[in-house]
Amino acid sequence: MPNHLETKSNKTFDELGIAPKLLEILNRHKFFHPTPIQEQSIPSAIAGKDLMGIAQTGTGKTLAFGIPMIQRIIQTQGKIIGLVVLPTRELALQVDQSLKKIGESIGLKTAILIGGENPAKQHKALSLRPQIIIATPGRINDFIDNSRLNLSRVGILVLDEADRMLDMGFAPQIKKILQAVPRQRQTMLFSATMPQEIVAIAKSYMSFPLRVEVAPSGTTVKSVTQEIFFVSGQDKISLLANILNQYTGSVLIFTRTKFGAKKVTHKIRAMGYTSNEIHSNRTLNQRLEALEGFKIGRYRILVATDIAARGIDVTGIQLVLNYDLPDNPEDYVHRIGRTARAGRTGHAISFATPDQRGDIKVIERLLRTNLPVSPTPTLPKIERLPLQPNFKKPFTPKIQIQQNRLRRPGGFNRQNSQNRSNPYGNRRNKPKPNRSSRPRQWSR
Repeated sequence: MPNHLETKSNKTFDELGIAPKLLEILNRHKFFHPTPIQEQSIPSAIAGKDLMGIAQTGTGKTLAFGIPMIQRIIQTQGKIIGLVVLPTRELALQVDQSLKKIGESIGLKTAILIGGENPAKQHKALSLRPQIIIATPGRINDFIDNSRLNLSRVGILVLDEADRMLDMGFAPQIKKILQAVPRQRQTMLFSATMPQEIVAIAKSYMSFPLRVEVAPSGTTVKSVTQEIFFVSGQDKISLLANILNQYTGSVLIFTRTKFGAKKVTHKIRAMGYTSNEIHSNRTLNQRLEALEGFKIGRYRILVATDIAARGIDVTGIQLVLNYDLPDNPEDYVHRIGRTARAGRTGHAISFATPDQRGDIKVIERLLRTNLPVSPTPTLPKIERLPLQPNFKKPFTPKIQIQQNRLRRPGGFNRQNSQNRSNPYGNRRNKPKPNRSSRPRQWSR
């Protein structure tokens, strides 16, 4: 759980009103100076105020709401519980790890409610009376509908990456959750961008929220250098091969679709690189294995859709490559925020087709800067990989063809007593007479 830093604060955690026991745990993990979002959020959150936190991705938002949540739960002696709602399974698992690292030594119990896992196992975790529930919107609504979850004790609600949840179509589920928790509660909302839909939620469901903004909405980390290549769709894979020869570190590639992620992964493996893919068609175990393999170096290249734009917390990614531009310009910020984490430097490259110049202009308006365009190098030709080997259709004798017809549905079936008297089943399967031959002469 790295304490991601773009700039260090002059203050220490000792000056933020954090309880001595939690300070001891932070010191044990060598967390001495808060990030800007932590410095501005923690004191007000400990006081129980509603917050709207805006900061670019990778700046330590988890501890900004996690430390106050744990401290307030301890102060109330378990009379209230915390609920953290996030858009993806991967984010939920990462937040759970971060909170456990701080609170497990003082008896903190958590429960994770996410899709892709056995609901019975999650129901058992709820029966152990956890102090914090970490969930995705769809699964938590399933538990509410089945009367397996009572949110009447929720005293602290956190909506993390709320703009992403709205982009994924979770607005009805979020509204249902907000109506299910008590009206008297503390609500904290954290995100890298703040569209009008989020502001509307704040006005309707939060009480005089304090707006904490350490960077303008849409701001990227300064240590990320960016680059644009205008290239035709058919030349993208050749340009990708050229770039992968130049970068030897970990590379994270984003595609727009699940099929695109699978296709690009297949071609990267054909180039001789170790690679895996993450998208919604993969099971939770497959996605976790791919992410863990990327972290430990089993896979040098990870190909993902936007489901992982905010769900990957890996330190040391050398290059983020947008093989396809995102549908939403805000997702560009989150994608390239996967590199240059924990105070390191990183690079981001984006492929754009000539007809996407307008999309680049929209991204530049969001970032309030012009993106440098690089000339496309001379590209090698990449041979198309056959999807299956060429083979000739085997010769099938006529008698075999007729036997196959008899095995069709509605044909001869020894287990069907109705068809025993008629080997051809219904009339549709009865062989047609050869009209070209002479009529058959029937003898008396």
